[in-house]
Amino acid sequence: MGQCERSANGTGYVLSDRQSANHPFVLTRFLSPFNSIKPIDSQRFFWWENGKRRSKALGRFPSEIKAWAAAKPYRDALDAISKPSAVKVGELVAQYRVEKMPQRASTRRGYETFLRNYILPKWQDSQITDLQARPVELWIKSLTLAPKSKVHIRGLIQTLWDYAMWRGDVPTQRNPMELVHVRNASKRLQKPRTMTIEEFHRLSAVLTEPYRTMATAGVCLGLRWSEIVGLQWRDIDWLNGELRLQRAVVKQIEDEVKTVHPSKPLALDPRILDVLKLHKQNSIFTESHDWVFASPEKHGKLPRS
Repeated sequence: MGQCERSANGTGYVLSDRQSANHPFVLTRFLSPFNSIKPIDSQRFFWWENGKRRSKALGRFPSEIKAWAAAKPYRDALDAISKPSAVKVGELVAQYRVEKMPQRASTRRGYETFLRNYILPKWQDSQITDLQARPVELWIKSLTLAPKSKVHIRGLIQTLWDYAMWRGDVPTQRNPMELVHVRNASKRLQKPRTMTIEEFHRLSAVLTEPYRTMATAGVCLGLRWSEIVGLQWRDIDWLNGELRLQRAVVKQIEDEVKTVHPSKPLALDPRILDVLKLHKQNSIFTESHDWVFASPEKHGKLPRS
C-alpha cells in the first residue's frame, strides 16, 4: 500500500497509507502504544463519502492481500460512482456541430448526410465508448453502400472519437476506428467513362450558350462545376492570359474552392481567351464583380445553377 504512517485510533494506532485521507484503505492491524503489532478481530474497508469516513466489515483474512481482494467489489463500486459515464453519441454530435464541424457548406452537407441517415439512427443512444472496432466494422459491412461511402462513415466516426478525446470525455488513447477495415475501399463500383474529343465536339454542337462556353472552359481547364459557376470577371487577367480560382458555388452558396490551388494562376490559351471575350461581349453583366455566368432570372446577383 506504499509508505505507511501511524495515526491515533482509540487505544492504539492504525497502519494506513499516507494517501488514505483521499483514497480508500483496508485496516488490517493495530499498533499498540507499546509498539507491538496486533491483528484485529475484523478487517474493515474504509472510504470517504461527502467528507465523512465510512467503513465496511470484511471479516478475518490471513493476509493483507486477501483483505484487499475481498474489498475489491467495494472499490469497483466507488470507482463506478466517481467516474462519470462516457458521453452519448447523440450529445457528442450536437456539440461537434457547434465546435468542430467544417464550415465549408458542401463538406458540412456531406457530413450531415452520413450523420442523419446512418450514424445517429444506429448509435445516437450509445456511449461513444461502445463504438469499438468489431461492432462498427460489422455494422459498416452490413450497409448497402459503395466502399467509398463506407470509408467516409468510418472516417466520421473516427473524427467523433478524436473530438471526444479532445473534449476530455474519454481518456486519450489509440482511436479504435484505426482498426476498422473497409473491404475494397479504393475500388469503384463502376469504371468511370472518359469522353473522347469527338464525343465532346458532338456534345458541344448541340449545347446552347452560355452552356457551350461553360463546357469548353471546364474541359480545357479541368474545372469543377462549382468552380465554373464561381468565376467572376475580376478573376481573369486578360493582358497576361491568366485565371485565378478564388471561390466555388454549390447550391448558390459561395464558399472556398474544394482543392487548395497554388498561388500560381492557370494559364489561358489564346483560344480560350477568345471564347471568354466573346461571351463577355454577349453578356449584360460585365462589371468586375459580376459573375461570368450570371443568371438572368436572378438579375445577375447569383450565377447559373
